[in-house]
Amino acid sequence: MNDLEERIKAYITNVEYVVDQLCERGIDKKYPDLIEAVKLYMEDAKYYLHEKKDPFTALACIAYAEGLVDGLRYLGLEDIKWKSLSELLARPKVLVAGGFEIIHPGHIAFIREAWKRGRVYVIVARDQSFRRFKKRDPIIPEYQRLRVIDSLKYVYKAVLGDTEDFLKPVVDLKPDIIFLGPDQWADEKELLSKLKERGLSKVRIERMKERIDEGLYSASKIIKEIVSRYCNIKNKPDE
Repeated sequence: MNDLEERIKAYITNVEYVVDQLCERGIDKKYPDLIEAVKLYMEDAKYYLHEKKDPFTALACIAYAEGLVDGLRYLGLEDIKWKSLSELLARPKVLVAGGFEIIHPGHIAFIREAWKRGRVYVIVARDQSFRRFKKRDPIIPEYQRLRVIDSLKYVYKAVLGDTEDFLKPVVDLKPDIIFLGPDQWADEKELLSKLKERGLSKVRIERMKERIDEGLYSASKIIKEIVSRYCNIKNKPDE
């Protein structure tokens, strides 16, 4: 990613951050049409930046989004504080990793918690690694899982893992924080020791306190629900 793209991505992150704060205050309920327009411009900005490789159109889109949001401040309707570009680029690098096979609210909650701590970088498990840990083939292939994760608004950048050396992408990204899910396998002390051996002695490890467990908040539950609904149905005559 070149310097222009890096700056535009930070610009998009800034608008997303402010919109997220506004929505927590219920602004999307007070001004639904305005917030919906802002979100559409943000999605357009990401589409042109990542899919079309057109940073100039992306810049125009996110500028429109910022203008709409800033209108609330100029009209005295909302107190909005924008972060400077230097502040955004100086935010800690927060690294998360996982299979991310079927994206569900539990994933979003996890990544959003990471996003509160800084710029989120995601390592998506390769198909080979997925088979080793899950003891089955992934339903969604690695490049599709990568593309979905990279499109999430809380994600700054997503990369595929390494099939031989799981620490290689960690060393390449050089995160400030590694954020673990509540039930991820990694042992913090062992991981810190291995990172120190690879020259990453200042990395901090944090873990999400508890997982969300409401309804279909895991891939296994979703798969079981699909099987129970659609795989035990006897053939019926056409009605």
